[in-house]
Amino acid sequence: MPSVLNDYLKKEQMLKQLQEELQQLESNSELKKELEFKEKLHALMSEYGKAARDVCEILDPSSLKAPAKGASAGGRKKRLLKVYKNPHTGEVVETRGGNHKVIQQWKTEYGNDEVVSWVVEERG
Repeated sequence: MPSVLNDYLKKEQMLKQLQEELQQLESNSELKKELEFKEKLHALMSEYGKAARDVCEILDPSSLKAPAKGASAGGRKKRLLKVYKNPHTGEVVETRGGNHKVIQQWKTEYGNDEVVSWVVEERG
C-alpha cells in the first residue's frame, strides 16, 4: 500500500512536469495567436449578444443537424415491424406496436405467450 508521502511526492513531480510543459506552450507563437483570436471572438460575441451555437449556425448551418432519419422529434428509434400469422385462421397482421386491435383480441383468446410465438418476421 503506497504511503501518503509517496503519493504526495509523485503528485509534486507531476505538477512540476506540467508547469514546465505549460511554460513551453505559453512561449509558443501559434498558441498566442489562437488565444488572441479566442479573446477577440468572445468580445465580439458579447458585443452582439451571440452564443457559440449562434456563431456555428451562422458560419455552417448544416452543423446543427436535424434528428436522424427514422427518429421522431423526441429522438425515439422507430420500432421493428412484426408480422404475426395466426395458425388457427391463417390471418396475417403487421404491426409496430403491441396495441393492435386484432393482436389484443388474439392475446385475450389464446394468451400472450402463444401469440408472441406467432411472430414470423421482424424487420426495420
